[in-house]
Amino acid sequence: MKISFIEPAILLNAFAMTLTTPLTAQYVYRRIWEETGNYTFASNSNGSECDQNKSSPIFAFREEVQKKASLFNLQVEMSALIPGLVSTFMLLASSDNHGRKLPMVLSSLGSLGTNTWLCVMSYFDLPLQLLIASTFIGALFGNYTTFWGACFAYIVDQQKEYKHRIIRIAILDFMLGVVTGLTGLSSGYFIQELGFVWSYFITAVVLIVNLTYILFFLNDPIKESSSQIVTMSCIESLKDLFYRTYMLFKNGSSKRQALLCLLIFTLVIYFFVIIGITPIFTLYELGPPLCWNEVYIGYGSALGSVSFLSSFLGIWLFSYCLKDIHIAYIGIFTTMVGMTLSAFTRTTLMMFLVRIPFIFTIMPLSILRSMLSKVVHSTEQGALFACIAFLETLAGVTSTSAYSGIYSATVAWYPGFIFLLSAGLLVLPAISLCCVKSIGWEEGSYTLLIHEEPSEHTSD
Repeated sequence: MKISFIEPAILLNAFAMTLTTPLTAQYVYRRIWEETGNYTFASNSNGSECDQNKSSPIFAFREEVQKKASLFNLQVEMSALIPGLVSTFMLLASSDNHGRKLPMVLSSLGSLGTNTWLCVMSYFDLPLQLLIASTFIGALFGNYTTFWGACFAYIVDQQKEYKHRIIRIAILDFMLGVVTGLTGLSSGYFIQELGFVWSYFITAVVLIVNLTYILFFLNDPIKESSSQIVTMSCIESLKDLFYRTYMLFKNGSSKRQALLCLLIFTLVIYFFVIIGITPIFTLYELGPPLCWNEVYIGYGSALGSVSFLSSFLGIWLFSYCLKDIHIAYIGIFTTMVGMTLSAFTRTTLMMFLVRIPFIFTIMPLSILRSMLSKVVHSTEQGALFACIAFLETLAGVTSTSAYSGIYSATVAWYPGFIFLLSAGLLVLPAISLCCVKSIGWEEGSYTLLIHEEPSEHTSD
């Protein structure tokens, strides 16, 4: 008998993602360090001090390594851009007819293949450039954005009531906070005690367990409720995907169209900043004046994951006295403060303390997704999340590429510039939310918007 709990799959996937991200960043940094010069890579014992004399050869060497690591990350992200966009859009848009499990399975297979290849690369010390090829191939099966998009659509399929949907997503954020926090905290010890090979192997095993759960234990409500299956050619299916996405924006009143576009713009720009700055934090902490070791990097990652927990508590508490749009405002402005403070951080203690303003960073992502699901009809959820995931994939790849390039160009004269730029970019989603409010967003606007749609969508 199959069950309808998507949470175990999400948590296992989150564990793999949270462990892989700092592992890969530090693996690339260490390999480039070893290939760039004759200095032996050694973890700093206290993790909080390093040579800050700019005339010192090791200082210049560290900056050179940071530049090369940023540029290599740029190449890796660009290799995944086109295949990630195409696969994400096609898999999620087709999930309205073919079920939510297909994009989950394929994206998990892509992640499994990439982690297995990283395990082989680290064991045999294969050329680092092969990581670009493996990333390209893995993106053909989708990515983490594909997986998360399918999971959110799965939750929307089950939770028809808007308030129930918000609560379930908030609870999920809480659980993610626990998993990602513990994983981030332990990631440094994984590297120290097990090394890269066994760490990647453990991640691959977790992904295999996740695949087994999705394939054999998870129910698919879309697949089960389909009364008939229409067989279409590949070209016809592709046309149908584009048509349903086009109708997503064409259907309904001008108010619905405006809200849909503004909310998607707000979500994508905010996502662009958050995803782009995440790997920069690791590079910033590895370089001078911090020069953190892998354990301190793990501590920083764990503190960053606390935002999942605090965002859950924030949504739960603020929902009693504030509207959704005001909750999103709080998350955006506190994140803006955190970015500004990070630009001027020079000590380990301050780098830990500066994480405090980021406690509500995840709130806007959860709230905006819930607001978007409220604007469209239940039969359009797959097309909506396909569109969101497509744009998030585009934003994620372009942001990490752009941030890597900008950081590489500015690290020599002011490493904190990228944080000030991020704070400035967050003004855009804040302005966009002001426009949403001026149009007339209300907590009960879902019924109004549905009733304003054409007759085929008049019933919920």
